Amino acid sequence: MSEERDLLRDTVATLVDKHATSAAVREAMASERGYDESLWQLLCEQVGAAALVVPEDFGGAGGELGDAAVVLGELARNLVPTPLFGTTLAELALLASDSPDADALEALAAGASIGAVVFDPDYVVNGDVAEVIIAADGERLTRWTGCTVEPHQTMDPTRRLARVTPGETTDIGADPGLADTAALLLAAEQIAAAERCLQLTVDYTKERVQFGRPIGSFQALKHRMADLYVRVQSTRAVVDEAIAEPSATSAALARFSASETFSAVAAEAVQMHGGIAITWEHDIQLYFKRAHGSAQLFGPPREHLRRLESEIL
Repeated sequence: MSEERDLLRDTVATLVDKHATSAAVREAMASERGYDESLWQLLCEQVGAAALVVPEDFGGAGGELGDAAVVLGELARNLVPTPLFGTTLAELALLASDSPDADALEALAAGASIGAVVFDPDYVVNGDVAEVIIAADGERLTRWTGCTVEPHQTMDPTRRLARVTPGETTDIGADPGLADTAALLLAAEQIAAAERCLQLTVDYTKERVQFGRPIGSFQALKHRMADLYVRVQSTRAVVDEAIAEPSATSAALARFSASETFSAVAAEAVQMHGGIAITWEHDIQLYFKRAHGSAQLFGPPREHLRRLESEIL
């Protein structure tokens, strides 16, 4: 990772530590818009989070996909709800259109507008708060206006989804493969959240005493956590390489690996925390829900595995 990305990551981590405590995350996810609007403003003004993938000509920072992945990953570590995921995809969709809408791009880059990309109209990330909505079907991009929105009650309260029905549609260009980009960004979120979930579990086993000893000192738990660490680090390497050299194949591999790893880590975290893990007051249940909710978003792991199998056979 470059020095610039290290600085970007550290800046976002500092904001998260200060403004996105467990209590703040719970308050944000229960709010009317589903995220902390003041934190979103800070991210846009101090970090330029919403401007990272937008060229300078359109009011952006002129960064790369990897920059957005770093920010999304840091936010995912604490399950911070923000509209950055959908907004970033909407910006990439507009940039790929035949005639990019400069006004819309500038508003998105400034954080003044929220974006969303539709892959499945029944489950649209940021769909309930988005002003700029673009559908991608693998072939064409279509801008939706006059939309009717119906929010979903989802398993994961930290990521809201909505059913979106367009009033009018306008073809704006060829789909550059936004589904693969979404898979890469989601994988970056998943592996970062898995890392944090594992760290919380390790910390808990050092503090929880049973039979006069911290449970983390028991050989069986040491082995399980060591196996998880190896798995997380291996998946991190796969995701980082995929983001550095994006392709349909690398996106499918990163998405499958990150989904499986995060689900495995979250399941073990519940087991090693014991009964406290499934109480509303504890954060591990939120990581468990995020792991399973994210795994099903944009297609379950088996669909990405089939894509990989089709290239081998």
